[in-house]
Amino acid sequence: MKGYIIGASLENCVHVAGVVNFLRLAEFEGYKTKFLGPAVSIESLIEVIKFEKPDVAAVSYRLSPQAALSVLNRLKERIEEEGIKVKWYFGGTKPVADIARDIGIFDRIFDGSEDLDDVIMFLREARSPGSIEIYPDNLIDRIWYKYPYPVLRHHFGMPSYEETLKGIEEIAESRVLDVISIAPDQNTQEFFFEPHKMKSDLDGAGGVPLRSKEDFIKLYESSRKGNYPLLRCYSGTNNLIKFAELLKETINNAWGAVPLCWYSVLDGRSKRSLKEAIEENQEAMKWHGENGIPLEVNEAHHWSLRDAHDTIGVTTAFLAAYNAKKAGVKHYIAQLMFNVPPSISYKMDLAKMLAKIELIESLEDDDFKVFRQVRAGLSSFPYNLDSAKGQLASSTFISMALKPHIVHVVGYCEAQYAAGSREVIESVNIVRNVIKNCLSGMPDFTRDEEIQRRKEELIEEAKYLLEAIKYISNAEDPWSDAETLAKAIKLGLLDAPHLKGNKEACGKLETRVINGACYAFDSEKKRVITERERVDRILSSIERIKLSYSKQRRAIK
Repeated sequence: MKGYIIGASLENCVHVAGVVNFLRLAEFEGYKTKFLGPAVSIESLIEVIKFEKPDVAAVSYRLSPQAALSVLNRLKERIEEEGIKVKWYFGGTKPVADIARDIGIFDRIFDGSEDLDDVIMFLREARSPGSIEIYPDNLIDRIWYKYPYPVLRHHFGMPSYEETLKGIEEIAESRVLDVISIAPDQNTQEFFFEPHKMKSDLDGAGGVPLRSKEDFIKLYESSRKGNYPLLRCYSGTNNLIKFAELLKETINNAWGAVPLCWYSVLDGRSKRSLKEAIEENQEAMKWHGENGIPLEVNEAHHWSLRDAHDTIGVTTAFLAAYNAKKAGVKHYIAQLMFNVPPSISYKMDLAKMLAKIELIESLEDDDFKVFRQVRAGLSSFPYNLDSAKGQLASSTFISMALKPHIVHVVGYCEAQYAAGSREVIESVNIVRNVIKNCLSGMPDFTRDEEIQRRKEELIEEAKYLLEAIKYISNAEDPWSDAETLAKAIKLGLLDAPHLKGNKEACGKLETRVINGACYAFDSEKKRVITERERVDRILSSIERIKLSYSKQRRAIK
């Protein structure tokens, strides 16, 4: 037990929500607590303290400052008369809290400006605010330092380097964000080590132009204030390991993010062939494992963003984690992007995410730990900014059902323009309030029968697809074999409607959102295709091709 806290609202004040919530948090953090009730007289409080001998007395008063002055002065007199030796905490409105500060008897004063995680950190007996030591300088420690309150992340990168530098300082000083994800422009991601290939007219396209090692170092230095947020950065789309080394040396990259199949000719973000990209991405995963850096393999949502059906989203989520584990990654960040495609329902979205989690976390052991990261899908954000704020809040609310370790906050304005520091702080504050309400108690949506049925269906279909990938391979470990994975994409086992016409993909898959879930669809017969039927069609066509080829060989002979 950390200590014993007695709580009450004083004299004629009957407002108890604040002190009750404080005591509930304290109990969760290992304290013994006792609530004395509303409108407790100073004499009664003093007598209980003398008898119970608590470590802390937490009192609140939320009426007028004038009345508070009289009540708190009398409390001070009685404390001094009785020689009470406990710590005193006070909670109230801002004007009353200002009175309490002048009284001079309170060890900690809460005025309502604190967020839930501020209170949790205080109860965990953290060092004084502003101290560098209070904020862990690595992701895993920061997660466990805050949990069950999730670590908050937001991407940030303005077309102007100076604006980005200033914005990072403002975000750090606001103390609302734990991780700033630097968004570099495409020139940086693709050609940082080959600057002669950069196109000047694309400087600042998609993020901040970073042209030297010193540019990264200055960004990190600008963040060393406020709550000392961790920094991370999108990976390179070429020279992935060299780029990862750069991030480790300059910004102490909180975690890496590489795809399994993307940043290739598949999405046009580099000119790497599919097989070459997979092999290089796997090498980048291995590098992160060897260097003890947590890793996110941002694979599954790339398929869903291109309208692949839910089964492919679940399957590729598993393949991403499987390859990370195979590469020696110890701490895996499972990104769970909601709202892709945007027309998917919250019920079916939760079912898809639960299926991903069950398959991914089946890989956990002493050497492979999974951390859940949730986020809203960018394409779900409406153009209207007020509506977009509602979308951010509602998506955050439903994603909290997964008890995430990390919430990737998406700027509400992203459908119109890139978020500046003001919009980042505003978006994070929206999310913080949603999280506070959720952690106070929310329904367990994951127990919904319809959600559970769809989850089980997706797991069964994903397993069938995974077996099909094994079937087309001669490799010892097909799920981590670059040639097999490239072949699966070429044949259409892994496919998406948006890949039509891509020379290294099949691009024949059709999908529809029906009753909130995304299915493979036969447009000629106007019906949903089960995954078993879809896969069997592909494998049957392979067998027909093999048979035809065999007959041709015999005829030639």
